[in-house]
Amino acid sequence: MSNPNKFILGLIVNPISGMGGSVGLKGTDGKDILKKAIELGGKPNAYKRTDIFLQALEGFESKIKFITCPGYMGENSIKKFNFAYELISDSIFNKGNGIYDTNSEHTKRATKIIKTMKDVNLILFVGGDGTARDILDVIGDNRPCLGIPSGVKIYSSVFAINPTAAANIVVQFLWDQLSLTKSEVLDIDEEAYRKGELVSILYGYLLTPHSPEFCQYSKLGSPDTDQNNQERIADKIIEDLEKETYYLLGPGTTVKAITDKLGVQKTLLGVDLLYNKKIIAYDLNENQILNYVKNRPIKIIVSIIGRQGFLFGRGNLQFTPKILKRISLSNIIIIATKAKLLSIPNKFLWIDSRDSDLDKEMRGLYKIITDYDEVKIIELK
Repeated sequence: MSNPNKFILGLIVNPISGMGGSVGLKGTDGKDILKKAIELGGKPNAYKRTDIFLQALEGFESKIKFITCPGYMGENSIKKFNFAYELISDSIFNKGNGIYDTNSEHTKRATKIIKTMKDVNLILFVGGDGTARDILDVIGDNRPCLGIPSGVKIYSSVFAINPTAAANIVVQFLWDQLSLTKSEVLDIDEEAYRKGELVSILYGYLLTPHSPEFCQYSKLGSPDTDQNNQERIADKIIEDLEKETYYLLGPGTTVKAITDKLGVQKTLLGVDLLYNKKIIAYDLNENQILNYVKNRPIKIIVSIIGRQGFLFGRGNLQFTPKILKRISLSNIIIIATKAKLLSIPNKFLWIDSRDSDLDKEMRGLYKIITDYDEVKIIELK
């Protein structure tokens, strides 16, 4: 297998990662939730994310060889390109041939096999925080890894900003332009998450190439000291609410402060619909939102992810490209406390909508409401 003229990359794809996002399930961990995601119309997107990553590496085919898994866990994507590749073999990959037959055991088994191959320079995995935990359980922090974001929960710092950024990291790392660092693997209890409780747990560290430009930071929750700031922002939003206009309220405590001020209930981690200062629909998924968007004056109120700086694409996948394309940029109201903005190391906002063309279209300068009488102008990259 060894070839001194080629770099060897391991590639493990979790094909069902992210399926629960657009249908409002906040994750896809476990058979029951996967079944529900399928019933609600959730579609696999990990293979598309893998294709984007591989496409961004075109031009380096003569320098890279992949070690990957059969079928949907890598092979189906990589065979579309001209990279040299080798498939790992294990009986677990012979049990069922469908995309929905894979689970965390497949990821762990693939990781164990690739871990034994000393010539592998970097292990890549496509998924979310749950996939990162599976990799961590097997690898620990003694082999270089990098996550390509595809899941719903992508709060760990082991991930690139997006698949194209991951390709840039790979190139820089292989040509000795990046050092290695220990990056956080965070995950949350999905059952508690669906009940409106966000408890983030640090499970450990993976060794990853360090690129401040292309790697994301781990999520930072809002501190208790933000409450007064949140309330002043809420006062401003309420003062400016328009009658007969529908407002889609994104997840998080900063947005929830608005409904707290109004004295109405809101799901902390879902997308709810506000109309004339009343919540008329709770925890909406993509299809439900699209039904409300039709022929109605509608706006989005959303906050950013602390420290990560993501506007869309982390924890709010209910705002799909279909929805974002139907709402003008002027009707997206962004709110964030001063502490949350200060927590973003690079001072940029990010978007990872799962539509790279839309991400490019949405780049530019945005107004962020940071207090009752204060706004900041921030660039979305």
